Amino acid sequence: MKSIVMFVLAVAMVYFMVKPGEAVQCGQVAASLASCMPYLEAAGQNPSTACCDGVRNIKAITPTTADRQAACECVKSAAAKHPNINQDAASSVPGKCGVPLNIPISPYTNCANIN
Repeated sequence: MKSIVMFVLAVAMVYFMVKPGEAVQCGQVAASLASCMPYLEAAGQNPSTACCDGVRNIKAITPTTADRQAACECVKSAAAKHPNINQDAASSVPGKCGVPLNIPISPYTNCANIN
């Protein structure tokens, strides 16, 4: 069953991927971060490979400041719907995945300050 869920998530990630420079959609961001939720809510030792792939996807689809700000608003909105997110785990995801990402996973981010 777990492999089916992972397959569906992988297909969703590919489906929602965009080319750099196209408008970022919240569905793309949500699909990219969906596999991070177990880590974000339980703060295990490391995020999954699928989670890190999603973080890499977000990095790839947000080459401009406007793209990063749009993705930030999506992440902010999604984070507000999940009060069980461990903020320490959320802030550690990019580093643990080895992806420099200037988009915090937090409901409190001022996305206008993202550049």
